[in-house]
Amino acid sequence: MLQCRAVWRKLAPLARTSSTLCRKNAKKAVLKCESSLRPTQRVHASSGVPGSGGQNLLYYLLVGGSVLGAGAYVYNIIQGDKRRFQERMSKLAARPSQETAPSQVEPTEKTADETAKDPGLQSAEEEGEVLAESAAPALSEGDPREQRGEGAEPPASGARADPQVEIEGPAEVSEAQEAAPVSESVPAESTDQPPTAAADSGEAPAAAARSEIPSHAPYLLIGGGTASFAAARSIRARDPGARVLIISEEPNLPYMRPPLSKELWFSDDPHVTETLRFKQWNGKERSLYFQPPSFYVSPQDLPHIENGGVAVLSSKKVVHMDVRGNKVCLNDGSEISYEKCLIATGGTPRNIQAIERAGEEVMKRTTLFRKIEDFKSLEKISREVESIAIIGGGFLGSELACALGRRAKETGLEVIQMFPEGGNMGKVLPEYLSNWTTEKVRREGVNVMPEALVKSVKYQEGKLEIKLKDGRQVRTDHLVAAVGLEPSVELAKSGGLEVDSDFGGFRVNAELQARSNIWVAGDAACFYDIKLGRRRVEHHDHAVVSGRLAGENMTGANKPYWHQSMFWSDLGPEVGYEAIGIVDSSLPTVGVFAKATAKDTPRAAAEESGTGIRSESETEATASTAGVPDKAPSVPRVPEQGEDYGKGVIFYLRDKVVVGVILWNVFNRMPIARKIIKDGEEHADLNEVAKLFNIHEE
Repeated sequence: MLQCRAVWRKLAPLARTSSTLCRKNAKKAVLKCESSLRPTQRVHASSGVPGSGGQNLLYYLLVGGSVLGAGAYVYNIIQGDKRRFQERMSKLAARPSQETAPSQVEPTEKTADETAKDPGLQSAEEEGEVLAESAAPALSEGDPREQRGEGAEPPASGARADPQVEIEGPAEVSEAQEAAPVSESVPAESTDQPPTAAADSGEAPAAAARSEIPSHAPYLLIGGGTASFAAARSIRARDPGARVLIISEEPNLPYMRPPLSKELWFSDDPHVTETLRFKQWNGKERSLYFQPPSFYVSPQDLPHIENGGVAVLSSKKVVHMDVRGNKVCLNDGSEISYEKCLIATGGTPRNIQAIERAGEEVMKRTTLFRKIEDFKSLEKISREVESIAIIGGGFLGSELACALGRRAKETGLEVIQMFPEGGNMGKVLPEYLSNWTTEKVRREGVNVMPEALVKSVKYQEGKLEIKLKDGRQVRTDHLVAAVGLEPSVELAKSGGLEVDSDFGGFRVNAELQARSNIWVAGDAACFYDIKLGRRRVEHHDHAVVSGRLAGENMTGANKPYWHQSMFWSDLGPEVGYEAIGIVDSSLPTVGVFAKATAKDTPRAAAEESGTGIRSESETEATASTAGVPDKAPSVPRVPEQGEDYGKGVIFYLRDKVVVGVILWNVFNRMPIARKIIKDGEEHADLNEVAKLFNIHEE
């Protein structure tokens, strides 16, 4: 119809001019108003015999033929438009309507009739678009405008929406739907849901079943751990309407890992493995999960929630990245496109070769401790067996040894800890403090075996037999391997991302960016620290700090990594420490210690801060801005073997500059340590620097 009108507008002036000329010539010929024609007029008027009228007849024929042709053309266009319009209406009417409310059908038909009569429709293609907009007040499920949310950025190049466009009702969900917990994925054929509470409340239900796996997510976070959760919170804080999708291999919502080897083992609740609630050292109870299920939206509702939200797609794994097409492929074959992506895949626990080649029976009796399922399994095993051996003397191994040692005092369980270093946490603590820590772990009821390197493991006569390289043998019922973490970098190959050859993990810049729209955070990130150089850190607070920074940069902050993350370890409620920077026992160290008081324990620190996750209470405002007191330098005293290290500060030096600090039973002073590292200055007397931490106050 629009084309007909356009053709008529072009032909109308010509038709009017021709008609006027024809009338004038006809009037001259019939009425013979002029007795003769001037030669010049005859020359211009006709090329035939004078007075024959051949020119006028030919002109009439040409004009008439043009008018008839134009009329036929216009008629054909009108009929074609009408036919296409009727076909479009037939297709719309033939679509399944069992999920469409009756109140929606009548307005659709009425609107179609009205639009068919509307002469302002511009084409058959635009006709379908106008009909879709007037038939239902919502956009299609695959429409990227609705997925992004009002005012959001357009999709990046290569991003695509669901090609199957369906007309839906308003993209609204009830409050109950928003608070629905995230469940495991189900096959696509089972995603059809009956009408929800929205229909009962008068809201228009969706016209088609929503896929559980969205085809597009503006912010896609790969990994369901601490870094992803911190990034999601940061993104939502800077972009309140953001739609964030977290893809997690685990069936659980994001949770904190530190209590799995600490507080949960000290719970008196017999159902702690089901509730996953624990008491902090200050006696307050909290859940292992960062947020309850009501905090999240379901993945299928994420593209339709008016103000966006955070959704968790659980029990799914990303197996392939198409960085050019801005999409990922899941282990079930599903594809999800994105605009900005965060890789926070964390890592998998390492094992030792002696166990890996020992066979199935040994592997069945070995725990690689990392997840909630590992805690549940080991807690159950600890109540059923007579002996458990822990391989590893680092943070995790020492914490589990102390936790199980407490149970050993109650149930008679034998707990053995073996490691190749000379003492507990020998790679981190200076030798004198490592030896003191080893004695502390022994007092907790653990049989500690330093300088023990496993040669072979075998299952024989219902026991695991561990043979050490020095000839010693250990028999136990169950093994726990706590020998470190291997960063998960499987996506590097398909994504064309660089893996650091020295530290492992995805190599990123100071802004944690691997590509223009891909960031990496947490254990899997090998980042450039603008103060300490390239690093990779495997601690809770680093996951929080790096995840928060990545989330800010995904929304355009462009901030470099400068906020040093801290980490902490508790050997029970009475001894604990916090650390920051590079803490490597191979570096020169200076330790300053003082006598501890009743306030210098993890329990007292938790009571003061109100949280067991001590990094949550950190604040830069508590950092002292005062300089180091100007006093005559004194020679730092090297602690003697066997000394009681109640509380103190250990400085780690590189080129005479402090690059790491451990606060031993000194709490809530981390901003001061962070400022010392940030300043990067040489200090003539570290005893005076230690006074900034007030370790000598009673």
